[in-house]
Amino acid sequence: MGRADPEEGQLPAPVKPPDGGWGWIVLLGCFVITGFSYAFPKAVSVYFKELMKDFHVGYSDTAWISSIMLAMLYGTGPVCSIMVNQFGCRPVMLIGGLLASSGMILASFTTNIIELYLTAGVLTGLGMALNFQPSLIMLGTYFDKRRPLANGLAAAGSPVFLSALSPLGQVLLEKFGWRGGFLIMGGLLLNCCTCGAVMRPLEMGMKRKMEKVQDKYEAKEMLPMGGKSEEGISTTDGTKKAKKVKKKPRRGKKLLDFSIFSNRGFVIYTISKFILVLGLFVPPILLVNYAKDTGVPDTEAAFLLSIIGFIDIFARPACGMVAGLKWVRPHVAYLFSFAMLFNGLTDICSARASNYTGLVIFCVFFGISYGMVGALQFEVLMAIVGSQKFSSAIGLVLLIEAVAVLIGPPSAGRLVDALKNYEVIFYLAGSEVALSALFLAMATYCCLNRQKKKAPPPEKSPSAGGGSDTEEAESDVQEAEEHSSNNHQLAHSTGDAMAGVEEANHVAAEEQSGEGGGCPEGDGEVLARASCNTDQTVERDSF
Repeated sequence: MGRADPEEGQLPAPVKPPDGGWGWIVLLGCFVITGFSYAFPKAVSVYFKELMKDFHVGYSDTAWISSIMLAMLYGTGPVCSIMVNQFGCRPVMLIGGLLASSGMILASFTTNIIELYLTAGVLTGLGMALNFQPSLIMLGTYFDKRRPLANGLAAAGSPVFLSALSPLGQVLLEKFGWRGGFLIMGGLLLNCCTCGAVMRPLEMGMKRKMEKVQDKYEAKEMLPMGGKSEEGISTTDGTKKAKKVKKKPRRGKKLLDFSIFSNRGFVIYTISKFILVLGLFVPPILLVNYAKDTGVPDTEAAFLLSIIGFIDIFARPACGMVAGLKWVRPHVAYLFSFAMLFNGLTDICSARASNYTGLVIFCVFFGISYGMVGALQFEVLMAIVGSQKFSSAIGLVLLIEAVAVLIGPPSAGRLVDALKNYEVIFYLAGSEVALSALFLAMATYCCLNRQKKKAPPPEKSPSAGGGSDTEEAESDVQEAEEHSSNNHQLAHSTGDAMAGVEEANHVAAEEQSGEGGGCPEGDGEVLARASCNTDQTVERDSF
């Protein structure tokens, strides 16, 4: 996707998303990739105690492994965008799968914590980043009308894989140790290569179909039309050359398109997402320790995260189905704002929960709101910028989120150490999430909706951000069909002109023989040719 044509130096035209067919296989691959990308850094924490014993380090030292993975997943967004725009999604995902797998395999042979940072942290994190972003791009390419549902189903991979990888890691640790567990987990990450292999570029298949149709019409135009068809053929060739001169070549796609910052909707989304990430991940990170401090047993405290994951599995697809409704989808940004406000109010209202029942209720509502946010975040971004600029947009957004991830949770941890009070942290995190919701809703209403009412809607173009990708594709297909039909009609008009030439010559010959010298010999033919040239000029100008 997004590669330039090596022969013509042009980008392939956007095509109509099939909203099914092979797209369901692409959705399955995106489901697996999303599960590995979000769940794997958390599942690795199962091995931390053994790593602490073998390398004689503290918990904070081993926690840096997960932090580096997440930092690579978010921070390398622009690098992924450049590689996708240059080479396409499938090659980048195949390379990413190999890097992720080789990182965990090499980590099983490490002898110190620094080598773990470089292998399991940097190498595996980079590999998962090269898989996660292209899979979302391909999902937006294959789905348009069903895109909200597809995003919700793909996002459900995160809680599903988290609930599966954590118990699996514990079993592998008990039977094979942490080195054997890392080796087997590295083998599991090779499935990312399989997911990358099924990401078939949609443009290639449609381009071959269009070439066959074009060859068919060109073959019809090349059929002989009689003995005196040189002028008609030359007229057709002249028309083709004129069209080739008038047709402007398409510009190649930039490796990283910074022009999306001129889109007000994208700027509003980026600011609200930065504020959101500052507080979104704080409650689940501190929840277990908060429960333990209130007197909840360790096993029951750990079960709270399982409750959030179980609710999250069903919340994401359900929210995707709701977002795909005809009367909801035009206002999906407001639904996203509601989900964030719901999440923020949940944090604020549960800040004073002092028993296990109150924490369970918090986990239920947090799982619902967190699943809604996860299902809608990329759907809103696709709706704002369109699939043509989504590869650059998601890379820049993830880079900005990486800064927020490095600020939010560490700052919350320092406040807990300083204040020894979790209540203030929940109030602060909930206020940040609620603020991002209010900012997105108010900015969308004031800056975007009013602007649309005042100004007339601009003409859509394939490179313009926003709008429906289906409409863009249909306009391109219609333009190609009109071009082919015009060529076909031109061939018929040229044939009619040839018939007019023969008829005019025949009439001129009869007049000359009947009047006996009214005109010099050949004048009728010249007059007929002039008449024919005039007709051809009219026909050519009409096209």
